[in-house]
Amino acid sequence: MHMRKYLIVFLFLLPISSIAEENNYFLMLKNKKVNVRYGPSFDYPIKYVYRKIELPLKVIDKKENFRRIIDHKKNSGWIHISQLRNSHSLIVSSEKILFKKPTKYSKPLAKLDQGRLLKVIKCEEKWCNIKTGDYSGWIKKDDNIWGITN
Repeated sequence: MHMRKYLIVFLFLLPISSIAEENNYFLMLKNKKVNVRYGPSFDYPIKYVYRKIELPLKVIDKKENFRRIIDHKKNSGWIHISQLRNSHSLIVSSEKILFKKPTKYSKPLAKLDQGRLLKVIKCEEKWCNIKTGDYSGWIKKDDNIWGITN
């Protein structure tokens, strides 16, 4: 009898945990100008407009062809899926050092300021190879970057 109760509770919890994991991903802006709306439809008014192509955004909900997103500054709203694509970018949330190789003992190449947009070439377990402006190199994956799940 007790086993049946646990099984029922487990079956109810299973979809909730898979939904939470499914929504924990990043997309980026496809265009230079993207409208963010108050709700998941073109009938809702525009809340604000993004003007930064490739800005990484975290998906926190979805309804039909709209995704509810949150950005690195905690702004949120709804964007049509046609304005988004798979993310290959990061935002630095505090100063970071760009290294020549994926080790902190490597030659430092540049200091990256907070808010800097980085294009990801590839990521490994603890490091990401990135490009920004005239620089390319490696940054350590930690809590000071926005746009990738660790």
